Amino acid sequence: MPRTRIIANLYDVPAEQWDALHDGRNPFIRHAFLAGLEQHGCLRPEWGWTPRHLTLWDGDALVAAAPGYRKDNSHGEFVFDHAWANAYARHGLEYFPKSLCAVPYSPVTGPRLLAHEPAHRRALLAAMVADAEREGWSSVHVNFHPGDEEPIFQNSAAGDDWLARIDVQYHWHNDAGWRDFADYLSAFDHKHRKNIRQERARVARAGVTFRVVEGGQASDADLLDMHRFYLQTFAEYGNHPTLSLAFLHHLAETMPGSLVLFFAERAGQPIAGALCLRGGDTLYGRYWGALETVAGLHFETCYYQGIDYCLREGLTRFEPGAQGEHKLARGFLPALVHSRHWIADPSFRAALRDWCQQEAASVRRYAATLGGHSPFKRGDGDNGRHADPTARTAD
Repeated sequence: MPRTRIIANLYDVPAEQWDALHDGRNPFIRHAFLAGLEQHGCLRPEWGWTPRHLTLWDGDALVAAAPGYRKDNSHGEFVFDHAWANAYARHGLEYFPKSLCAVPYSPVTGPRLLAHEPAHRRALLAAMVADAEREGWSSVHVNFHPGDEEPIFQNSAAGDDWLARIDVQYHWHNDAGWRDFADYLSAFDHKHRKNIRQERARVARAGVTFRVVEGGQASDADLLDMHRFYLQTFAEYGNHPTLSLAFLHHLAETMPGSLVLFFAERAGQPIAGALCLRGGDTLYGRYWGALETVAGLHFETCYYQGIDYCLREGLTRFEPGAQGEHKLARGFLPALVHSRHWIADPSFRAALRDWCQQEAASVRRYAATLGGHSPFKRGDGDNGRHADPTARTAD
């Protein structure tokens, strides 16, 4: 029977053993990414993040693992449970701390129950619940898990006690086999095709050019500029930045094939940038920032340059981040993302089960409405595959 260990520092787990538990196609679950967040000051208890990774061992062999954190707030999770915390407070109960299985600051679907055996995955879920009960915590949350992990929750010991939630993101898929951007645009209806051409032309007329830098070629100046853009965005919105410049250097050094930077430049000087990570067949957009206001610059830097890159590199998916209905008109179509939640208090669990079911029905109606506003010509650009957006899940 595997032995459970809670790990407070991921560097205490050999990287090769952690990474042997997944296929390596999702960069966010890699040991280098998760351990780098800890090592370079991106996760701090005063920010609500305390690493608490769940691992299962057979002797000295790691057989299962889940990235885990004690959370003292809901910052950086992107599955919003503020209403739940408020309901607990109104009843004089403590919602925090809680247990979270996810990748910090990353609303990206990917493996959460790292194991090759279904029994070990179920054992991870049982250990999460047992740990929360032992600590007296309100809940356990598994955010942005892939569709193939759904049966593990359903067949686990807690079964129906794992409440399901869904939300909508906007993803780009090249199922039609587009060869280049012109080929991609040919799939759009006239109105949307014209709007995209005009947006791109405005940026070009403003004298803005673009440079793509992959991690292995990123200079110290490139990383400093990207971090400066990142800080600018957070300053504009009054939020607290969490990713350090040292972490960007860490990504460039330890994951050079995953880091992709898009720089907008005028007269050779960078004025904006977008930071992405590259997976097996997918580009993931994460952060952007700009020092100047140029019409269409955000769309070009964050969306069109990424699509162009995917078409050149043969990537078939582009996930540009959470939220944003404006992505729909640019070819990012609705996809459902998933999370699971175990609530310790039986009465709250029962009430939230009804709430989650009502929320899911509303989200599916919303996704269906969005699907009716596809910018593609019917039966052409989307190849008919998005006729039922509620059937598409991020996996």
